Amino acid sequence: MVTALRVADRPETTRRLLRSIRSRPALTIAVVLLCVVTAVCAVVPVLALGILIDRVSSHATAGSLIPLAILAACAAAVGGLAAGATMYSVARLGADVIADLRAEAVEAALHLPRDIIEAAGRGDVLSRVNNDVTVINRAVTTVVPTVVTAAALTVVSVIAMAGLDWRLGLAGASAIPFYAAALRWYVPRSAPVYAAERAAAAERAQAIVESASSRDTVLAYGLQERELERIESASARTRDLAISVFTLFTRLVGRVNRAEFVGLTAILGIGFWLVSADAITVGATTAAALLFHRLFNPIGMILYSSAELQLAGAGLTRLVGVLTAAPARDTDAEATTSVTPGTATGPVLRDIHFGYASDRPVLRGVDLDIPRGRRLALVGASGAGKSTIAGLIDGTLTATRGEVVTPARARVFTVSQEVHVFAGPLIDDLRLAAPAATRAEAFEALAVVGADGWVRALPAGIDTVVGEGGFRLGDARAQQVALARLVLADPEIAILDEATAEADSDQAADLDRAALAATDGRTTLVIAHRLSQALSADVVAVLSEGVVVEHGPPDVLIAAGGELARLWAAFGTPGSTQQHSAVSSTSTD
Repeated sequence: MVTALRVADRPETTRRLLRSIRSRPALTIAVVLLCVVTAVCAVVPVLALGILIDRVSSHATAGSLIPLAILAACAAAVGGLAAGATMYSVARLGADVIADLRAEAVEAALHLPRDIIEAAGRGDVLSRVNNDVTVINRAVTTVVPTVVTAAALTVVSVIAMAGLDWRLGLAGASAIPFYAAALRWYVPRSAPVYAAERAAAAERAQAIVESASSRDTVLAYGLQERELERIESASARTRDLAISVFTLFTRLVGRVNRAEFVGLTAILGIGFWLVSADAITVGATTAAALLFHRLFNPIGMILYSSAELQLAGAGLTRLVGVLTAAPARDTDAEATTSVTPGTATGPVLRDIHFGYASDRPVLRGVDLDIPRGRRLALVGASGAGKSTIAGLIDGTLTATRGEVVTPARARVFTVSQEVHVFAGPLIDDLRLAAPAATRAEAFEALAVVGADGWVRALPAGIDTVVGEGGFRLGDARAQQVALARLVLADPEIAILDEATAEADSDQAADLDRAALAATDGRTTLVIAHRLSQALSADVVAVLSEGVVVEHGPPDVLIAAGGELARLWAAFGTPGSTQQHSAVSSTSTD
Protein backbone atom coordinates (compact mmCIF):
# COMPACT_ATOMS: atom_id res chain seq x y z
CA MET A 1 0.00 0.00 0.00
CA VAL A 2 1.46 3.37 -1.04
CA THR A 3 1.53 6.04 1.64
CA ALA A 4 1.70 9.81 1.36
CA LEU A 5 4.83 11.84 1.94
CA ARG A 6 5.97 11.67 5.54
CA VAL A 7 6.59 14.52 7.94
CA ALA A 8 10.01 14.39 9.61
CA ASP A 9 10.24 14.49 13.40
CA ARG A 10 11.96 17.37 15.19
CA PRO A 11 15.20 15.53 16.11
CA GLU A 12 15.65 14.48 12.50
CA THR A 13 14.97 18.03 11.28
CA THR A 14 17.39 19.46 13.85
CA ARG A 15 20.14 17.09 12.74
CA ARG A 16 19.66 18.19 9.12
CA LEU A 17 19.87 21.85 10.12
CA LEU A 18 22.95 21.42 12.31
CA ARG A 19 24.73 19.44 9.62
CA SER A 20 24.13 22.22 7.12
CA ILE A 21 25.19 24.91 9.61
CA ARG A 22 28.40 23.04 10.47
CA SER A 23 29.29 22.99 6.79
CA ARG A 24 29.72 26.79 7.01
CA PRO A 25 32.12 27.24 9.97
CA ALA A 26 33.42 30.70 9.01
CA LEU A 27 29.97 32.26 8.68
CA THR A 28 28.75 30.50 11.84
CA ILE A 29 31.69 31.81 13.91
CA ALA A 30 31.13 35.31 12.50
CA VAL A 31 27.48 35.16 13.54
CA VAL A 32 28.36 34.12 17.10
CA LEU A 33 30.98 36.85 17.51
CA LEU A 34 28.73 39.54 16.07
CA CYS A 35 25.89 38.49 18.40
CA VAL A 36 28.17 38.80 21.44
CA VAL A 37 29.53 42.19 20.34
CA THR A 38 26.01 43.51 19.67
CA ALA A 39 24.74 42.35 23.06
CA VAL A 40 27.73 43.74 24.99
CA CYS A 41 27.47 47.09 23.22
CA ALA A 42 23.77 47.25 24.11
CA VAL A 43 24.50 46.66 27.81
CA VAL A 44 27.45 49.07 28.16
CA PRO A 45 25.39 52.33 27.91
CA VAL A 46 23.02 51.11 30.64
CA LEU A 47 25.91 50.26 32.97
CA ALA A 48 27.51 53.61 32.16
CA LEU A 49 24.24 55.34 33.06
CA GLY A 50 24.25 53.62 36.46
CA ILE A 51 27.77 54.84 37.14
CA LEU A 52 26.79 58.34 36.01
CA ILE A 53 23.91 58.37 38.50
CA ASP A 54 26.23 57.37 41.34
CA ARG A 55 28.79 60.03 40.41
CA VAL A 56 26.16 62.72 40.10
CA SER A 57 24.78 61.63 43.50
CA SER A 58 28.26 61.99 44.98
CA HIS A 59 28.68 65.45 43.37
CA ALA A 60 31.49 64.38 41.06
CA THR A 61 33.03 66.91 38.67
CA ALA A 62 31.75 67.28 35.11
CA GLY A 63 35.11 66.12 33.80
CA SER A 64 34.61 62.68 35.35
CA LEU A 65 31.28 62.30 33.57
CA ILE A 66 32.49 63.04 30.05
CA PRO A 67 34.47 59.77 29.57
CA LEU A 68 31.41 57.77 30.58
CA ALA A 69 29.24 59.69 28.11
CA ILE A 70 31.80 59.11 25.36
CA LEU A 71 31.99 55.41 26.25
CA ALA A 72 28.20 55.09 26.07
CA ALA A 73 28.06 56.94 22.74
CA CYS A 74 30.84 54.81 21.22
CA ALA A 75 29.22 51.61 22.47
CA ALA A 76 25.90 52.68 20.95
CA ALA A 77 27.56 53.48 17.60
CA VAL A 78 29.51 50.21 17.48
CA GLY A 79 26.44 48.31 18.66
CA GLY A 80 24.34 49.79 15.87
CA LEU A 81 26.85 48.74 13.23
CA ALA A 82 27.26 45.31 14.82
CA ALA A 83 23.48 44.86 15.01
CA GLY A 84 23.14 45.53 11.29
CA ALA A 85 25.97 43.13 10.51
CA THR A 86 24.42 40.54 12.83
CA MET A 87 21.01 40.76 11.18
CA TYR A 88 22.61 40.38 7.75
CA SER A 89 24.89 37.50 8.77
CA VAL A 90 22.15 35.52 10.50
CA ALA A 91 19.80 36.03 7.56
CA ARG A 92 22.58 35.04 5.14
CA LEU A 93 23.41 31.89 7.10
CA GLY A 94 19.75 30.93 7.38
CA ALA A 95 19.04 31.65 3.72
CA ASP A 96 22.02 29.53 2.63
CA VAL A 97 20.92 26.64 4.83
CA ILE A 98 17.32 26.78 3.59
CA ALA A 99 18.49 27.12 -0.02
CA ASP A 100 20.47 23.89 0.38
CA LEU A 101 17.51 22.10 1.95
CA ARG A 102 15.17 23.34 -0.77
CA ALA A 103 17.54 22.23 -3.54
CA GLU A 104 17.86 18.80 -1.91
CA ALA A 105 14.08 18.58 -1.47
CA VAL A 106 13.40 19.49 -5.10
CA GLU A 107 15.97 16.94 -6.26
CA ALA A 108 14.41 14.31 -3.99
CA ALA A 109 10.91 15.17 -5.24
CA LEU A 110 12.03 14.82 -8.86
CA HIS A 111 13.33 11.33 -8.09
CA LEU A 112 10.32 10.13 -6.10
CA PRO A 113 8.48 7.15 -7.57
CA ARG A 114 5.33 8.14 -9.39
CA ASP A 115 3.12 6.17 -7.01
CA ILE A 116 4.41 8.21 -4.07
CA ILE A 117 3.64 11.45 -5.92
CA GLU A 118 0.16 10.26 -6.85
CA ALA A 119 -0.58 9.05 -3.32
CA ALA A 120 0.54 12.35 -1.79
CA GLY A 121 -0.95 14.51 -4.52
CA ARG A 122 0.92 17.05 -6.58
CA GLY A 123 -0.58 19.80 -4.44
CA ASP A 124 1.17 18.41 -1.33
CA VAL A 125 4.53 18.20 -3.10
CA LEU A 126 4.18 21.71 -4.55
CA SER A 127 3.10 23.05 -1.18
CA ARG A 128 6.20 21.62 0.51
CA VAL A 129 8.78 22.96 -1.96
CA ASN A 130 6.94 26.24 -2.56
CA ASN A 131 4.52 27.45 0.13
CA ASP A 132 6.38 25.88 3.05
CA VAL A 133 9.71 27.24 1.79
CA THR A 134 8.14 30.71 1.48
CA VAL A 135 7.07 30.54 5.13
CA ILE A 136 10.51 29.31 6.19
CA ASN A 137 12.30 32.01 4.18
CA ARG A 138 10.13 34.71 5.72
CA ALA A 139 11.01 33.48 9.19
CA VAL A 140 14.70 33.11 8.36
CA THR A 141 15.09 36.58 6.87
CA THR A 142 12.93 38.54 9.32
CA VAL A 143 12.23 36.61 12.52
CA VAL A 144 15.29 34.44 13.11
CA PRO A 145 17.85 37.31 13.01
CA THR A 146 15.77 39.26 15.53
CA VAL A 147 15.31 36.24 17.78
CA VAL A 148 19.01 35.33 17.70
CA THR A 149 20.02 38.90 18.56
CA ALA A 150 17.39 39.05 21.29
CA ALA A 151 18.58 35.77 22.79
CA ALA A 152 22.18 36.99 22.91
CA LEU A 153 21.10 40.28 24.53
CA THR A 154 19.03 38.40 27.10
CA VAL A 155 21.95 36.20 28.16
CA VAL A 156 24.41 39.11 28.41
CA SER A 157 21.89 41.27 30.29
CA VAL A 158 21.23 38.56 32.88
CA ILE A 159 24.99 38.16 33.39
CA ALA A 160 25.33 41.94 33.77
CA MET A 161 22.52 42.07 36.37
CA ALA A 162 24.15 39.30 38.35
CA GLY A 163 27.44 41.17 38.10
CA LEU A 164 25.90 44.27 39.67
CA ASP A 165 24.64 42.21 42.60
CA TRP A 166 23.74 38.57 42.76
CA ARG A 167 20.52 39.40 44.61
CA LEU A 168 19.42 41.69 41.78
CA GLY A 169 20.20 38.83 39.40
CA LEU A 170 17.96 36.52 41.42
CA ALA A 171 15.22 39.15 41.48
CA GLY A 172 15.31 39.35 37.70
CA ALA A 173 15.38 35.57 37.47
CA SER A 174 12.12 35.41 39.43
CA ALA A 175 10.34 36.15 36.14
CA ILE A 176 11.77 33.04 34.49
CA PRO A 177 9.17 30.60 35.93
CA PHE A 178 6.38 32.85 34.67
CA TYR A 179 7.92 33.07 31.19
CA ALA A 180 8.40 29.30 31.23
CA ALA A 181 4.81 28.76 32.33
CA ALA A 182 3.60 30.97 29.47
CA LEU A 183 5.59 28.92 26.96
CA ARG A 184 4.57 25.65 28.57
CA TRP A 185 0.94 26.67 28.19
CA TYR A 186 1.33 27.99 24.65
CA VAL A 187 3.58 25.54 22.81
CA PRO A 188 1.61 22.29 23.36
CA ARG A 189 -1.59 24.02 22.30
CA SER A 190 -0.22 25.90 19.31
CA ALA A 191 2.16 23.34 17.77
CA PRO A 192 -0.62 20.97 16.59
CA VAL A 193 -2.58 23.95 15.25
CA TYR A 194 0.41 25.18 13.25
CA ALA A 195 1.01 21.70 11.84
CA ALA A 196 -2.68 21.45 10.96
CA GLU A 197 -2.52 24.88 9.30
CA ARG A 198 0.36 23.79 7.03
CA ALA A 199 -1.49 20.56 6.19
CA ALA A 200 -4.65 22.55 5.43
CA ALA A 201 -2.65 24.86 3.18
CA ALA A 202 -1.40 21.78 1.32
CA GLU A 203 -4.97 20.50 0.93
CA ARG A 204 -6.02 23.88 -0.43
CA ALA A 205 -3.14 23.84 -2.91
CA GLN A 206 -4.09 20.31 -3.96
CA ALA A 207 -7.70 21.37 -4.58
CA ILE A 208 -6.59 24.34 -6.66
CA VAL A 209 -4.06 22.30 -8.68
CA GLU A 210 -6.57 19.53 -9.38
CA SER A 211 -9.28 21.97 -10.47
CA ALA A 212 -6.93 23.99 -12.66
CA SER A 213 -5.29 20.96 -14.29
CA SER A 214 -8.67 19.37 -15.08
CA ARG A 215 -10.26 22.61 -16.33
CA ASP A 216 -11.61 21.13 -19.56
CA THR A 217 -13.23 18.19 -17.77
CA VAL A 218 -14.74 20.47 -15.12
CA LEU A 219 -16.25 22.70 -17.80
CA ALA A 220 -17.44 19.77 -19.91
CA TYR A 221 -19.37 18.21 -17.03
CA GLY A 222 -20.51 21.47 -15.46
CA LEU A 223 -18.63 20.85 -12.21
CA GLN A 224 -17.65 24.47 -11.61
CA GLU A 225 -19.85 24.91 -8.53
CA ARG A 226 -18.65 21.66 -6.97
CA GLU A 227 -14.99 22.57 -7.49
CA LEU A 228 -15.53 26.09 -6.16
CA GLU A 229 -17.20 24.68 -3.07
CA ARG A 230 -14.29 22.28 -2.55
CA ILE A 231 -11.75 25.10 -2.83
CA GLU A 232 -13.82 27.38 -0.59
CA SER A 233 -14.10 24.62 2.01
CA ALA A 234 -10.33 24.05 2.01
CA SER A 235 -9.70 27.81 2.19
CA ALA A 236 -12.18 28.22 5.04
CA ARG A 237 -10.44 25.51 7.05
CA THR A 238 -7.07 27.24 6.52
CA ARG A 239 -8.60 30.57 7.58
CA ASP A 240 -10.22 29.09 10.70
CA LEU A 241 -6.94 27.53 11.78
CA ALA A 242 -5.14 30.85 11.29
CA ILE A 243 -7.73 32.55 13.52
CA SER A 244 -7.27 29.83 16.15
CA VAL A 245 -3.54 30.51 16.14
CA PHE A 246 -4.10 34.25 16.64
CA THR A 247 -6.50 33.60 19.52
CA LEU A 248 -3.88 31.50 21.28
CA PHE A 249 -1.29 34.18 20.64
CA THR A 250 -3.34 36.95 22.28
CA ARG A 251 -3.69 34.80 25.40
CA LEU A 252 0.09 34.32 25.41
CA VAL A 253 0.60 38.11 25.43
CA GLY A 254 -1.29 38.42 28.72
CA ARG A 255 0.88 35.77 30.36
CA VAL A 256 4.06 37.46 29.13
CA ASN A 257 2.92 40.80 30.58
CA ARG A 258 2.41 39.15 33.97
CA ALA A 259 5.96 37.77 33.86
CA GLU A 260 7.32 41.25 33.05
CA PHE A 261 5.40 42.76 35.96
CA VAL A 262 6.70 40.15 38.41
CA GLY A 263 10.33 40.58 37.33
CA LEU A 264 10.40 44.38 37.34
CA THR A 265 8.55 44.57 40.66
CA ALA A 266 11.02 42.13 42.23
CA ILE A 267 14.04 44.12 41.04
CA LEU A 268 12.66 47.45 42.25
CA GLY A 269 11.59 45.95 45.58
CA ILE A 270 14.88 44.14 46.25
CA GLY A 271 16.81 47.15 45.00
CA PHE A 272 14.98 49.51 47.35
CA TRP A 273 15.70 47.20 50.29
CA LEU A 274 19.41 46.87 49.37
CA VAL A 275 19.83 50.62 48.85
CA SER A 276 18.16 51.27 52.20
CA ALA A 277 20.64 48.89 53.80
CA ASP A 278 23.55 50.57 51.95
CA ALA A 279 24.33 47.22 50.34
CA ILE A 280 24.32 48.64 46.80
CA THR A 281 24.07 52.04 45.16
CA VAL A 282 21.12 53.75 43.55
CA GLY A 283 22.99 53.62 40.24
CA ALA A 284 23.35 49.84 40.41
CA THR A 285 19.65 49.40 41.16
CA THR A 286 18.72 51.77 38.35
CA ALA A 287 20.99 49.93 35.92
CA ALA A 288 19.50 46.57 36.92
CA ALA A 289 15.95 47.87 36.50
CA LEU A 290 16.79 49.38 33.10
CA LEU A 291 18.52 46.19 31.99
CA PHE A 292 15.45 44.16 32.87
CA HIS A 293 13.11 46.70 31.29
CA ARG A 294 15.17 46.58 28.10
CA LEU A 295 14.61 42.83 28.06
CA PHE A 296 10.86 43.33 27.61
CA ASN A 297 11.25 43.69 23.86
CA PRO A 298 13.89 40.94 23.32
CA ILE A 299 12.10 38.38 25.49
CA GLY A 300 8.75 39.42 24.08
CA MET A 301 10.18 39.09 20.58
CA ILE A 302 11.39 35.58 21.36
CA LEU A 303 8.03 34.54 22.77
CA TYR A 304 5.88 36.34 20.23
CA SER A 305 8.02 35.07 17.38
CA SER A 306 7.36 31.54 18.52
CA ALA A 307 4.25 31.71 16.34
CA GLU A 308 6.28 32.36 13.19
CA LEU A 309 8.99 29.97 14.34
CA GLN A 310 6.50 27.15 14.92
CA LEU A 311 4.90 27.81 11.56
CA ALA A 312 8.33 27.71 9.94
CA GLY A 313 9.21 24.64 11.99
CA ALA A 314 6.11 22.83 10.78
CA GLY A 315 7.05 23.71 7.21
CA LEU A 316 10.63 22.60 7.82
CA THR A 317 9.58 19.17 9.07
CA ARG A 318 7.47 18.76 5.92
CA LEU A 319 10.39 19.86 3.73
CA VAL A 320 12.81 17.45 5.40
CA GLY A 321 10.13 14.78 5.04
CA VAL A 322 10.57 15.00 1.27
CA LEU A 323 14.30 14.29 1.66
CA THR A 324 13.63 11.11 3.59
CA ALA A 325 10.64 9.94 1.56
CA ALA A 326 10.89 6.35 0.39
CA PRO A 327 8.54 3.96 -1.36
CA ALA A 328 6.28 2.29 1.19
CA ARG A 329 4.52 -0.67 -0.33
CA ASP A 330 3.12 -3.92 0.98
CA THR A 331 5.23 -6.48 -0.84
CA ASP A 332 5.77 -10.18 -0.49
CA ALA A 333 8.88 -12.29 -0.80
CA GLU A 334 8.62 -12.38 -4.58
CA ALA A 335 8.89 -8.60 -4.98
CA THR A 336 12.01 -7.23 -6.66
CA THR A 337 13.46 -3.84 -7.36
CA SER A 338 11.75 -1.77 -10.01
CA VAL A 339 14.42 -2.06 -12.69
CA THR A 340 17.22 -4.62 -12.62
CA PRO A 341 20.14 -4.11 -15.03
CA GLY A 342 20.79 -7.37 -16.78
CA THR A 343 22.05 -8.99 -19.96
CA ALA A 344 18.82 -8.58 -21.92
CA THR A 345 19.07 -6.81 -25.28
CA GLY A 346 15.89 -4.84 -24.51
CA PRO A 347 13.42 -4.35 -21.65
CA VAL A 348 11.94 -7.60 -20.33
CA LEU A 349 8.94 -7.87 -18.00
CA ARG A 350 8.30 -11.18 -16.28
CA ASP A 351 5.11 -11.99 -14.34
CA ILE A 352 4.56 -8.34 -13.42
CA HIS A 353 1.91 -7.51 -10.83
CA PHE A 354 1.22 -3.94 -9.79
CA GLY A 355 -1.45 -1.89 -8.05
CA TYR A 356 -1.58 1.68 -6.80
CA ALA A 357 -3.64 0.23 -3.95
CA SER A 358 -3.39 -3.32 -2.63
CA ASP A 359 -7.06 -4.03 -3.31
CA ARG A 360 -7.05 -2.63 -6.86
CA PRO A 361 -4.57 -4.42 -9.13
CA VAL A 362 -3.63 -2.62 -12.35
CA LEU A 363 -1.36 -5.28 -13.88
CA ARG A 364 -1.81 -9.02 -13.41
CA GLY A 365 0.93 -11.35 -14.58
CA VAL A 366 2.19 -9.28 -17.53
CA ASP A 367 5.02 -10.72 -19.66
CA LEU A 368 6.57 -8.53 -22.35
CA ASP A 369 9.81 -8.39 -24.34
CA ILE A 370 10.96 -5.43 -26.43
CA PRO A 371 13.88 -6.63 -28.58
CA ARG A 372 16.72 -4.20 -29.12
CA GLY A 373 16.00 -1.62 -31.80
CA ARG A 374 12.38 -2.71 -32.15
CA ARG A 375 9.20 -0.70 -31.65
CA LEU A 376 6.40 -2.05 -29.45
CA ALA A 377 3.03 -0.29 -29.22
CA LEU A 378 0.65 -0.74 -26.30
CA VAL A 379 -3.05 -0.52 -27.14
CA GLY A 380 -5.90 -0.54 -24.66
CA ALA A 381 -8.67 1.40 -23.03
CA SER A 382 -8.11 3.93 -20.29
CA GLY A 383 -7.08 2.11 -17.12
CA ALA A 384 -5.76 -0.95 -18.94
CA GLY A 385 -2.25 -0.42 -17.55
CA LYS A 386 -0.36 1.09 -20.48
CA SER A 387 1.24 4.05 -18.69
CA THR A 388 1.92 1.82 -15.70
CA ILE A 389 4.10 -0.44 -17.86
CA ALA A 390 5.95 2.64 -19.10
CA GLY A 391 6.53 3.72 -15.50
CA LEU A 392 7.88 0.30 -14.56
CA ILE A 393 10.38 0.35 -17.41
CA ASP A 394 11.64 3.89 -16.78
CA GLY A 395 11.92 3.20 -13.04
CA THR A 396 9.34 5.67 -11.74
CA LEU A 397 7.18 2.81 -10.48
CA THR A 398 8.07 -0.32 -8.53
CA ALA A 399 6.53 -3.69 -9.30
CA THR A 400 4.56 -5.31 -6.52
CA ARG A 401 5.63 -8.72 -7.81
CA GLY A 402 7.69 -9.89 -10.73
CA GLU A 403 10.82 -8.60 -12.42
CA VAL A 404 11.71 -5.81 -14.82
CA VAL A 405 15.07 -6.28 -16.54
CA THR A 406 16.76 -3.71 -18.76
CA PRO A 407 20.11 -3.86 -20.58
CA ALA A 408 23.04 -2.98 -18.33
CA ARG A 409 23.78 0.77 -18.29
CA ALA A 410 20.95 1.44 -20.74
CA ARG A 411 19.48 4.93 -20.49
CA VAL A 412 15.72 5.38 -20.66
CA PHE A 413 14.12 8.62 -21.91
CA THR A 414 10.38 9.26 -21.61
CA VAL A 415 8.35 11.81 -23.58
CA SER A 416 4.87 12.14 -22.11
CA GLN A 417 1.65 13.75 -23.24
CA GLU A 418 2.09 16.66 -20.82
CA VAL A 419 5.40 18.18 -21.91
CA HIS A 420 6.77 21.37 -20.40
CA VAL A 421 8.58 24.25 -22.08
CA PHE A 422 10.98 25.75 -19.55
CA ALA A 423 11.22 29.53 -19.31
CA GLY A 424 14.37 30.84 -20.97
CA PRO A 425 16.20 30.72 -24.29
CA LEU A 426 15.14 27.77 -26.44
CA ILE A 427 18.75 26.59 -26.75
CA ASP A 428 18.92 26.24 -22.94
CA ASP A 429 15.66 24.28 -22.97
CA LEU A 430 17.15 21.83 -25.47
CA ARG A 431 20.42 21.55 -23.54
CA LEU A 432 18.56 20.21 -20.51
CA ALA A 433 18.85 16.83 -22.22
CA ALA A 434 22.50 17.32 -23.23
CA PRO A 435 24.24 20.21 -21.42
CA ALA A 436 27.33 19.96 -23.62
CA ALA A 437 25.40 20.06 -26.91
CA THR A 438 26.60 22.62 -29.45
CA ARG A 439 24.29 24.89 -31.41
CA ALA A 440 24.95 22.79 -34.51
CA GLU A 441 23.95 19.61 -32.66
CA ALA A 442 20.81 21.33 -31.37
CA PHE A 443 19.82 22.30 -34.92
CA GLU A 444 20.53 18.76 -36.11
CA ALA A 445 18.14 17.42 -33.46
CA LEU A 446 15.52 19.99 -34.45
CA ALA A 447 15.93 19.00 -38.09
CA VAL A 448 15.35 15.34 -37.25
CA VAL A 449 11.91 16.18 -35.83
CA GLY A 450 11.12 18.76 -38.51
CA ALA A 451 11.34 21.78 -36.22
CA ASP A 452 14.41 23.58 -37.58
CA GLY A 453 12.37 25.66 -40.01
CA TRP A 454 10.05 27.34 -37.52
CA VAL A 455 12.86 27.70 -34.98
CA ARG A 456 14.93 29.72 -37.46
CA ALA A 457 11.86 31.89 -38.08
CA LEU A 458 11.50 32.83 -34.39
CA PRO A 459 12.31 36.45 -33.45
CA ALA A 460 15.75 35.52 -32.09
CA GLY A 461 16.03 32.09 -33.63
CA ILE A 462 17.17 29.38 -31.27
CA ASP A 463 17.99 32.05 -28.66
CA THR A 464 14.36 33.20 -28.45
CA VAL A 465 13.04 33.26 -24.88
CA VAL A 466 10.18 30.78 -24.64
CA GLY A 467 7.93 29.53 -21.86
CA GLU A 468 6.48 31.68 -19.08
CA GLY A 469 6.86 35.36 -19.99
CA GLY A 470 8.37 34.57 -23.39
CA PHE A 471 7.32 33.46 -26.85
CA ARG A 472 4.47 30.99 -26.54
CA LEU A 473 4.88 27.70 -28.36
CA GLY A 474 1.77 25.77 -29.29
CA ASP A 475 1.17 22.18 -28.19
CA ALA A 476 2.55 20.68 -31.39
CA ARG A 477 5.75 22.75 -31.28
CA ALA A 478 6.22 21.97 -27.59
CA GLN A 479 6.03 18.26 -28.46
CA GLN A 480 8.64 18.76 -31.20
CA VAL A 481 10.94 20.42 -28.67
CA ALA A 482 10.46 17.45 -26.33
CA LEU A 483 11.25 15.03 -29.16
CA ALA A 484 14.34 17.08 -30.05
CA ARG A 485 15.48 16.71 -26.43
CA LEU A 486 15.14 12.96 -26.88
CA VAL A 487 17.38 13.08 -29.96
CA LEU A 488 20.00 15.11 -28.08
CA ALA A 489 19.89 12.77 -25.08
CA ASP A 490 20.46 9.82 -27.44
CA PRO A 491 19.08 7.13 -25.08
CA GLU A 492 19.13 3.42 -25.81
CA ILE A 493 15.45 3.09 -24.81
CA ALA A 494 12.73 5.61 -25.67
CA ILE A 495 9.23 5.69 -24.23
CA LEU A 496 6.52 7.74 -25.93
CA ASP A 497 3.65 7.92 -23.45
CA GLU A 498 0.94 9.39 -25.69
CA ALA A 499 3.60 11.90 -26.70
CA THR A 500 1.65 13.23 -29.69
CA ALA A 501 -1.84 13.07 -28.16
CA GLU A 502 -2.17 16.86 -27.82
CA ALA A 503 -1.85 17.43 -31.57
CA ASP A 504 -4.79 18.53 -33.70
CA SER A 505 -5.86 16.17 -36.45
CA ASP A 506 -4.01 18.20 -39.10
CA GLN A 507 -0.80 18.10 -37.03
CA ALA A 508 -1.02 14.47 -35.93
CA ALA A 509 0.63 13.03 -39.04
CA ASP A 510 3.55 15.48 -38.79
CA LEU A 511 4.11 14.70 -35.12
CA ASP A 512 3.88 10.96 -35.73
CA ARG A 513 6.57 11.30 -38.41
CA ALA A 514 8.68 13.35 -35.98
CA ALA A 515 8.28 10.66 -33.31
CA LEU A 516 9.29 7.93 -35.77
CA ALA A 517 12.36 9.91 -36.82
CA ALA A 518 13.38 10.68 -33.22
CA THR A 519 13.18 7.02 -32.20
CA ASP A 520 14.64 5.53 -35.38
CA GLY A 521 17.02 2.72 -34.44
CA ARG A 522 16.14 2.89 -30.74
CA THR A 523 14.32 0.37 -28.60
CA THR A 524 10.95 2.08 -28.32
CA LEU A 525 7.78 1.63 -26.29
CA VAL A 526 4.80 3.57 -27.65
CA ILE A 527 1.64 4.17 -25.64
CA ALA A 528 -0.64 4.44 -28.67
CA HIS A 529 -3.19 7.22 -28.76
CA ARG A 530 -4.14 6.69 -32.40
CA LEU A 531 -4.50 3.41 -34.22
CA SER A 532 -2.02 4.56 -36.87
CA GLN A 533 0.71 4.62 -34.22
CA ALA A 534 0.06 0.99 -33.38
CA LEU A 535 0.02 -0.08 -37.03
CA SER A 536 3.44 1.51 -37.62
CA ALA A 537 5.03 -0.51 -34.80
CA ASP A 538 6.93 -3.77 -35.21
CA VAL A 539 4.89 -5.43 -32.47
CA VAL A 540 1.57 -4.57 -30.81
CA ALA A 541 0.46 -5.64 -27.34
CA VAL A 542 -3.23 -5.22 -26.57
CA LEU A 543 -3.99 -4.73 -22.87
CA SER A 544 -7.33 -5.32 -21.20
CA GLU A 545 -7.86 -5.00 -17.44
CA GLY A 546 -4.16 -5.41 -16.70
CA VAL A 547 -3.62 -8.47 -18.88
CA VAL A 548 -1.98 -8.80 -22.32
CA VAL A 549 -4.74 -10.32 -24.44
CA GLU A 550 -2.96 -10.05 -27.82
CA HIS A 551 0.68 -9.79 -28.82
CA GLY A 552 2.32 -9.84 -32.22
CA PRO A 553 2.90 -7.93 -35.48
CA PRO A 554 -0.07 -5.64 -36.26
CA ASP A 555 -0.86 -7.21 -39.66
CA VAL A 556 -0.88 -10.69 -38.12
CA LEU A 557 -3.18 -9.58 -35.28
CA ILE A 558 -5.57 -7.90 -37.71
CA ALA A 559 -5.66 -11.01 -39.89
CA ALA A 560 -6.38 -13.13 -36.81
CA GLY A 561 -9.64 -11.25 -36.23
CA GLY A 562 -9.02 -10.39 -32.56
CA GLU A 563 -9.28 -7.17 -30.55
CA LEU A 564 -6.97 -5.17 -32.83
CA ALA A 565 -8.95 -6.33 -35.83
CA ARG A 566 -12.13 -5.17 -34.12
CA LEU A 567 -10.63 -1.73 -33.59
CA TRP A 568 -9.47 -1.70 -37.23
CA ALA A 569 -12.93 -2.56 -38.46
CA ALA A 570 -14.65 -0.08 -36.14
CA PHE A 571 -12.46 2.92 -36.86
CA GLY A 572 -11.40 2.51 -40.47
CA THR A 573 -8.14 2.88 -42.26
CA PRO A 574 -5.01 4.50 -40.87
CA GLY A 575 -5.18 8.28 -40.86
CA SER A 576 -8.89 8.44 -40.12
CA THR A 577 -9.70 11.17 -37.63
CA GLN A 578 -11.96 8.69 -35.86
CA GLN A 579 -8.93 6.72 -34.80
CA HIS A 580 -8.15 9.43 -32.28
CA SER A 581 -10.60 7.93 -29.81
CA ALA A 582 -9.88 4.32 -30.64
CA VAL A 583 -7.16 3.92 -28.07
CA SER A 584 -7.53 7.21 -26.25
CA SER A 585 -6.43 7.41 -22.66
CA THR A 586 -5.98 10.57 -20.68
CA SER A 587 -5.86 9.13 -17.19
CA THR A 588 -3.08 7.33 -15.38
CA ASP A 589 -3.43 3.65 -16.08
